Amino acid sequence: MENRKLGKSGLEVSAIGLGCMGLSFGYGPATDRKDAIKLIRAAYELGVTFFDSAEAYGPFINEEVLGEAVAPFRDKVVLATKFGFKDGLANAGLDSRPENIRAVAEASLKRLRTDRIDLFYQHRVDPNVPIEEVAGTVKELIAEGKVKHFGLSEAGVQSIRKAHAVQPVTALQSEYSLWWREPEEQIFPVLEELGIGFVPFSPLGKGFLTGAIDQNTKFDKTDFRNTVPRFEEGNRKANQIIVDTINEFAKRKDATPAQVALAWVLAQKNWIVPIPGTTKIHRLEENIKAEQLILTAADLEQIEDAFSEIQIQGDRYSQQRQAHINR
Repeated sequence: MENRKLGKSGLEVSAIGLGCMGLSFGYGPATDRKDAIKLIRAAYELGVTFFDSAEAYGPFINEEVLGEAVAPFRDKVVLATKFGFKDGLANAGLDSRPENIRAVAEASLKRLRTDRIDLFYQHRVDPNVPIEEVAGTVKELIAEGKVKHFGLSEAGVQSIRKAHAVQPVTALQSEYSLWWREPEEQIFPVLEELGIGFVPFSPLGKGFLTGAIDQNTKFDKTDFRNTVPRFEEGNRKANQIIVDTINEFAKRKDATPAQVALAWVLAQKNWIVPIPGTTKIHRLEENIKAEQLILTAADLEQIEDAFSEIQIQGDRYSQQRQAHINR
């Protein structure tokens, strides 16, 4: 797989990374530890060198599994993890106080079995802690050699600018896909101006763009998509036109809908590195092959024209979750 650089930072990673969250959090019961390790190692064998985790995934289990999985080839991969929730619990509120950032860094280093975190993201902007203070704390961790690069997740323009002025931001991680394109409007110009890379999570629309989900799909009771307006049964039915449109295009390209959706993301900017997640090795292989699918200018124009006619139904998050985003 080809590599990409995340902005002007010099951090080089595989063009497609692996989002590890779903192995232990968010999408139902955790994957068996041995199977999760097998999948992560399979990703590495297929050329993936960029792995994304967080203390809140589990919590804590995800980092432990990732650390064990990459131990044999740790120096050949880039590990990203995150801080910013109270006690590592995504539903317990935000906590980006300097003492918590430091505590999370030390704990994450142990769980990941490493002496440095390659990319340390603030998971969500904390309105109670000045972003300059957050950036300053990570700057200190970088000076100490415990962290290599600083990242933000779902941050707004002003937070990005303020943080970057204190400690250069290597990457912003936010949702982005054919059915969620908001970052293009205000975020992309700032990232380009400042030389910051972009790491889209959910580039496959939380699974919807693969075509494997329809109005009749039943999610596990612990699957967070049960709380997402866009995944309500009526909205899934209305949004089926999105999958049908991608599928028609995929047939012409001898590809799968997932591959077209990922190739489209890759084609937007050369400093974008999507991190699709999966628990299945055959899906992993399918996703990685998307890097070989070249979409021409004419292809991209056709996709743009087709999607301009589609009105996507349902918000991407509940109002409560949305309140923590784009600060």
